[in-house]
Amino acid sequence: MNLMGKIMGKKFIQQACQLLSAADSSDEDWSEDNVHITPLTPDGSLRRFCRITHTHQNGKKAVAIAPPPDDAMDAIGLREAISGWHIGRHLLTCKAPVPKLYGFDEQSGLLVCEDLGNQRLHDLVQQQGKRTEQVMDLYRQTVTELARMQVQGCAGFDVAWCWDTPQYDRPLMLERESGYFLQALCQDFLQLDIDKEKITLDFQALADKASQAQASFFLHRDFQSRNIMVHQDQVYFIDYQAGRLGPLAYDLASLLIDPYAALPASVQEDLLDHYFTALTSLLPYDREQFQQEYLVLALQRNLQILGAFAFLSQQRKKPFFRQYLAPALKSLQTLLAKTASAEYAYLKRISHCCSKQLKLQLESSTRTLP
Repeated sequence: MNLMGKIMGKKFIQQACQLLSAADSSDEDWSEDNVHITPLTPDGSLRRFCRITHTHQNGKKAVAIAPPPDDAMDAIGLREAISGWHIGRHLLTCKAPVPKLYGFDEQSGLLVCEDLGNQRLHDLVQQQGKRTEQVMDLYRQTVTELARMQVQGCAGFDVAWCWDTPQYDRPLMLERESGYFLQALCQDFLQLDIDKEKITLDFQALADKASQAQASFFLHRDFQSRNIMVHQDQVYFIDYQAGRLGPLAYDLASLLIDPYAALPASVQEDLLDHYFTALTSLLPYDREQFQQEYLVLALQRNLQILGAFAFLSQQRKKPFFRQYLAPALKSLQTLLAKTASAEYAYLKRISHCCSKQLKLQLESSTRTLP
């Protein structure tokens, strides 16, 4: 237990065991003497994760999630954890494919939930490729369940549960997506000389169009292949604690342009069609309007991805994310090459400058290796 004491904190392990004992209908004792603790490594999150395995009960398992240990993050981490608890319970009532929740401690923010194993959709893409029958079936299942979660999840959704903002809107786009891209990637990471007036005009024009989409549906906001678990051939969605109200096309775009998977254009088109069929079985929606909304929201999401990957690589010292900057820039350029994106000419130019500078950085770092 010493290792986990350093990673999670002994009190969190004790609390997790207490929550599991209280939730176990078989009255099994989940005390520390009866469990094995395994640390789990998060991606970009500062939260702490571990797997708790009962040494009896045929190895029954659960996952414990604790807020960041940094005192400065305590208030934010607790608010995020509380959001995860309330939003998760709501999604379960909507029959969305999310992990079962076993217990929550409101004072510490500790959450214990169902263990869905280690296999993510991204892992299967890496192992099998992007066009195998199993991978495509799982992606089709994913977009079908996404449409259902978006439509059914907004009914009864209380924006008071949201720890960050209640809705995806224009100010968020400008500050945390296009602004994030400009600051974290263009300036801090690549140190490009940018005409701020020109790029601001493009960002404002893009946000103007993106904010016209109806934003009253449930929005996950980080819907990508590493946040989709595969358990017994079924998909499950995790990391929904930043959920809020938003437009339909955003989460779909997040999945289809996901740099972790880098899905070919033909696969993206097939999945968009499959999603739209699932969506329109739930509510009427104009196809042309959806296509227009999809493009601008995909651009917004792509900017957010690039800002996040640059920040995590440089500021959080997580080099894992750097390898995905190039495919994310390629995706952005593909979107900007479309006729409907012609008005964002300066952003298109900057995207190519980013690719060129990223390549130069890579070449320079390779030359300096011993």
